[in-house]
Amino acid sequence: MTFVDEVKNAVTARAALLVIGVLGLQLLFIASYVGALHKPKPTDVAFGVVAPQQMSQQLVSRLDGLPGGPLDPRTVSSAAEAREQIMNRDIDGALIVSPEGRTDTLLVASGGGTVLSGALERIIAQVEESQERAARTVDVAPASPEDFDGLSSFYLVVGWCVGGYLCASILAISAGAKPANRQRAAIRTAVMALYAIAGGIGGAIIIGPILGALPGSVWALAGLGALVVFSVGMITLGLEALTGIVGIGLAVLIIVIAGNPSAGGAFPLPMLPDFWRAIGPALPPGAGTWTARSIAYFRGNAVTGPLLVLSAWAVAGTALTLLLSLRHRPGKDAAAPGPAPARAPGTGWPTGGSTGA
Repeated sequence: MTFVDEVKNAVTARAALLVIGVLGLQLLFIASYVGALHKPKPTDVAFGVVAPQQMSQQLVSRLDGLPGGPLDPRTVSSAAEAREQIMNRDIDGALIVSPEGRTDTLLVASGGGTVLSGALERIIAQVEESQERAARTVDVAPASPEDFDGLSSFYLVVGWCVGGYLCASILAISAGAKPANRQRAAIRTAVMALYAIAGGIGGAIIIGPILGALPGSVWALAGLGALVVFSVGMITLGLEALTGIVGIGLAVLIIVIAGNPSAGGAFPLPMLPDFWRAIGPALPPGAGTWTARSIAYFRGNAVTGPLLVLSAWAVAGTALTLLLSLRHRPGKDAAAPGPAPARAPGTGWPTGGSTGA
């Protein structure tokens, strides 16, 4: 046997294609994470300005014209309104100009990401210095001292996502990647739902009462976790039902390669490149991270859109899984004929066994 024949026996064509696919995922992983996170800078950060009428528009124009376009400023009627908009996550910060003194107030929310709040402090400090003014910082939604750089929400959601697609992958391939008939699809969906509930509750208890890393309602976080795990798990099962084992790779592409770097975890969305900022809110890691931070630091505000995103992934995955299962008749696998029994030479009888009386 030649060396080429040995290679063909050792690595099938299907295995070779899968290896090439894994190589592609590996390179995309590197490109996505480095591309999204290697040079973060604030761009078009929603920013409020509270100032006397005669200088308000002038200040907005000055902030809008800063090099690189770090801010997207707009006039806000009062300091109370600015605080409310920050808590509603409509803006990320605000500058309140003192009409009498030379010390203004910068409102930030480090609970939405300490990297972003720090960037706003540096930008406004430079602007104020150029006008021979100063700004004191007030954090209206401070991150927990146990939540370094506001990353706990992101890591919590990443853990939920990993659990979702790993559980779905095990359910899909543990029986040899058999196509899901109606019964098998229903059972996998039910198991996925129970696993999601357990994973959501467990993650919320670990990050809240046990570690104290995130404030906010434990049960609200648990509900979010169940939805994240179920949505990721079901889209993985749906893709596996559609494309076979390749579907697991597609799930990794969506959740890990596209979803994690665009989630606004390490760097909040306004600090990501345009492409990643655009896709992040539409993917489970981004929707989950935003919602977890809202529950922890922003009184549960601004969560309707992200929850609808997660629900859409869950519904799409469930529908795909159940609809594709209709292609396979119940009991089809069991009815498949096995190998014919061996027969004794020169006879029509199988070897072994009784012929009966």
